[in-house]
Amino acid sequence: MSFLKRLRITLEMIKFEHTVFALPFALLSAILASSDWPEAPKLFWIVMAMVGARSAAMAFNRIVDRRIDAENPRTKMRALPSGQLSESFVVLFTIASAALFVGAAWKLNPLCFRLSVPVLVILFFYSYTKRFTSYSHLVLGFCLGMAPLGAWIAVRGDVRLTPVLLCSIVMLWTAGFDIIYACQDVEFDRREHLFSLPNRLGIRAALNVSTAMHGFMLLLLVALFILESLGWVSLGGIVLVGALLWYEHRLVRPDDLSNVNASFFTVNGCISILLLLAVGFDRLTSQ
Repeated sequence: MSFLKRLRITLEMIKFEHTVFALPFALLSAILASSDWPEAPKLFWIVMAMVGARSAAMAFNRIVDRRIDAENPRTKMRALPSGQLSESFVVLFTIASAALFVGAAWKLNPLCFRLSVPVLVILFFYSYTKRFTSYSHLVLGFCLGMAPLGAWIAVRGDVRLTPVLLCSIVMLWTAGFDIIYACQDVEFDRREHLFSLPNRLGIRAALNVSTAMHGFMLLLLVALFILESLGWVSLGGIVLVGALLWYEHRLVRPDDLSNVNASFFTVNGCISILLLLAVGFDRLTSQ
């Protein structure tokens, strides 16, 4: 198999296109930090850091979960358990992606570089959490929430309330939709003694927790609106996000999980891009 074909399968394995979930929040954070579009080189290295970190984390997760994935009917055809890729190739891809992240952090500023290795440790640690805690969804949320926090540090070199709010917003948003996604594997998780909130609480109660997380996320978005003195376009974007979250939770019911993929991929991709466009337009046109 050619290198390019293996790379294509690897990008499909790590769902590279799902970078859209956290990348818009990183760009939004960079805009709020600079009150303008960041300089092109800085923006480039922020994107490279984001791509490198996520690719390394996802590939590492596939390595750690390869035996679990082979036993799960939903995931047994992934690249590693199905034999489409060798473990050594995915290990090399993980190392290369991690190196890209650390190199991009070095190009951004000294604080980003010093934090790059601890961030990788947290990202890799997530892959083990479902083996011992039902709150792995929040750990995943924090992993994605580090994207806007890191982008702010890349631009400003400090930490303030705004990036902490953005980190919390992304954490609650991600944890909420990850709980929905985990409802598909309740029976498998119970059989394999894996941890998740749907496994621990049952699907109905877990979906209620997901709804509560997304409700709190909306409250934090309103707090961000007030803190940053954003305009009406941003407020309109927040209202639309609330409508999308309502629609997401209407798609999935305890007795019908057939629309989980539509909820997980389509709706959440729209949410992150919508917020970037609304808040970004608001901030940039107010200058």
